[in-house]
Amino acid sequence: MKYAFIEAHRAEFSVRSMCRVLMVHFSGFYAWLKEPLSARALEDARQTELIHQAWRDSGKVYGYRKLTDDLRDAGETCSENRVARLASLAGIAAQIGYRRRPGRYGGKPAVVANNTLDRQFEVTAPDTVWVTDITYIRTHEGWSYLAVVIDLFSRRVVGWSMQSRMTTDLALQALLSAVWRRKPKHRVMIHSDQGSQFTGKEW
Repeated sequence: MKYAFIEAHRAEFSVRSMCRVLMVHFSGFYAWLKEPLSARALEDARQTELIHQAWRDSGKVYGYRKLTDDLRDAGETCSENRVARLASLAGIAAQIGYRRRPGRYGGKPAVVANNTLDRQFEVTAPDTVWVTDITYIRTHEGWSYLAVVIDLFSRRVVGWSMQSRMTTDLALQALLSAVWRRKPKHRVMIHSDQGSQFTGKEW
């Protein structure tokens, strides 16, 4: 927040200079000093950060409706109208079209697993190494998310799941589908990226 920045740097720069550069009136800054953020404003800021995180975890695809679902799943009390307002103020919007916006997605993974596969994509037996990932598909009813599991030996899809939200459950259902179909008799290496769907405790 601009006022908080000004307060933090008062020892380095003059208040009037910072207000001019940040395009705020110095009288507003002094009024803020007397009465900082209200409880409602603090709650808005907290939930805006949660909305940002959910949006980044979705690959910057989700709109306010699915962001609302994510916040409710996390135990937050919020309405679609509130999430829509906070998302709009923060410049967050659903992606339109197929192209993924450039940039780095998601936050720090919950669990960072070693890259055991290390690009050794040639395997000698079926059900030895499976790889999995999630993509998204635009439909007439909105975005759908598809998780697939591929056997590196045959390069065939051995499990899949499609849902309206990109969650850990989507990835788990694809894996369980592969296990149900293939019924492997020995341990199978599962290789994925470090997306949040693959780094939670459930996975």
